[in-house]
Amino acid sequence: MIAVDWGTSSLRVYRLDDDGHVSETRQSADGILSVSDGAFAQTLENAAGDWMSAGTAPIVMSGMIGSRQGWQEAAYVTCPAGLPEIASAMCRVQWKSPAQSAPPVQSESTAQETRHAWIAPGLSCLGATGVNDVMRGEEVQILGILHELGDGEHRICLPGTHSKWAGVRDRRITSFSTYMTGEVFAVLKQHSILGRTMADGDFDESAFVDGVTRAADSGGLLHHLFGVRAEALAGHIHDKQSASYLSGILIGHELRAATPGIERFHLVGAGELTRLYALGASILKLPTVVHESDAVTRGLFALAQNLTGNA
Repeated sequence: MIAVDWGTSSLRVYRLDDDGHVSETRQSADGILSVSDGAFAQTLENAAGDWMSAGTAPIVMSGMIGSRQGWQEAAYVTCPAGLPEIASAMCRVQWKSPAQSAPPVQSESTAQETRHAWIAPGLSCLGATGVNDVMRGEEVQILGILHELGDGEHRICLPGTHSKWAGVRDRRITSFSTYMTGEVFAVLKQHSILGRTMADGDFDESAFVDGVTRAADSGGLLHHLFGVRAEALAGHIHDKQSASYLSGILIGHELRAATPGIERFHLVGAGELTRLYALGASILKLPTVVHESDAVTRGLFALAQNLTGNA
């Protein structure tokens, strides 16, 4: 099959074998916001048209490609939901492949092939306070680790620009909440007074640890944020440490807000950001289980295996 993780700023396509293992990967900056005039079919053909022509099927996609700004909106499924509910709500898109080389006696319509793909829906839930929340793409990553979680209750964190914290019970996503930690960090660093005391430099782990520790103090997030500037002006942190200190404060506040009363949680992801969440959790003495970054392909593979009733 062809698995497609299509977000706002990037496109990743994976060729999977019959057991769901990745045999080839391609990546580009052709996120949905860079696709002009709705040319999603052509963009996908450019990325994996040769795989399609080789007869690989099916094609299953997740991420912002199913949003209102994407190829076709795939309506949100309401929590609680598991693999059956998500698979049954997938929507289908189809298109004509680019005309292939053909003898002159063939018409263009004969040379073309009708192709189709499936788009996974996102999830929505109503929080305990009556406020709505949504996710699109992360639900497929969660599906990809359900077999590792097994039955019972679990808490899952998916770090990112908009971090997701999901509750899972007996292989079904029961609820979740979103924290705009990554985006707030970028805005504060680039567009606020805090950025005036920051200089480019390598990540400073000691400053990050200090920030996470600071998040446990009284005073609240807004007070702690101004302390990034005040500490720099007082000479307590260097301008090259300020960004790491700010990151620690924000992630520390997120971890404390998202984990009351739990003994451990699962981290889904890879790279530096996931490592920072694991480090922050260790400072707060919260055990974590880190899952491999192929969760999205495993989730898409699971959805492909449940397409029989929709085809």
